[in-house]
Amino acid sequence: GAAPAPPQIAADPGSLRYVCSVTGSVRRTVPVEIIDAGIPVTNWGDAPAGRVAEGALTLLLAVLKDLPGRMRTIREGGWAPPAGLVSGLMEGLEVGVYGCGAIGRRFLNMLLPLGPSVRVFDPYAPELPESVKRAGSLEELFRECEAVVIHAGLNNGTRGTVTAELMAMLPDDGMLINTARGEIVDQDALFRELESGRLRAGLDVLCEEPGVSPALPADHPARKWPNLILTAHSLSKPYPASKRLLPMHRLCLENVRAFVEGRPLRFLMDRTRYDRST
Repeated sequence: GAAPAPPQIAADPGSLRYVCSVTGSVRRTVPVEIIDAGIPVTNWGDAPAGRVAEGALTLLLAVLKDLPGRMRTIREGGWAPPAGLVSGLMEGLEVGVYGCGAIGRRFLNMLLPLGPSVRVFDPYAPELPESVKRAGSLEELFRECEAVVIHAGLNNGTRGTVTAELMAMLPDDGMLINTARGEIVDQDALFRELESGRLRAGLDVLCEEPGVSPALPADHPARKWPNLILTAHSLSKPYPASKRLLPMHRLCLENVRAFVEGRPLRFLMDRTRYDRST
């Protein structure tokens, strides 16, 4: 809800020496002119990585095991899962990860001990864990995997890149997990796949219209699709912590102290990082 800083500050900063953002997105509040002027700007860096990665793993396991179907059977008076229930094991599962920044790396640390076969597509990641295969393209990632988990940031290079053609490459009962940004995915194409029952998905995010809440109308049929789990962009939000600071708060305070004391800042924004960020 913060008002954006006027771009004119870049040319006439007055007493402004540093902008410390306690959240991740800075593009809505900090114009690129401030970055280009060399005024230091930091954000929360990898502070949310753990909780977002946990959310993605939660969705992947819940979709893989069809927890909604099992719970529905119990609530409707049954007991044993129905014969047509689709479930699976993490061991040996072909998992593709789109994006390997701070959150993607944390997700891999949680995922790899469970035994899947993992491919990663991220042209900006210089190194990957030894047991992970690098996919040369998104086409390879979707063609070779049973489940794809999205951890890419939203920018001009990623917006709408998960297309109908890519999703068609996933096998029947394939899975798409998204805890990043809804606009990375062609949502209409994904909904067609889900409505047909061919794919499964766990979505913490959807395409959102500015000022419109919720992102999905109350009467939208997607709310009742048995092969879709929606968590309303809340899965990785922690409960209020009145007795302790969250990682984002601690990092903010550390950076303010570092600036006052003349020490290097963590997660400093440059033009390249700014352009790649959501």
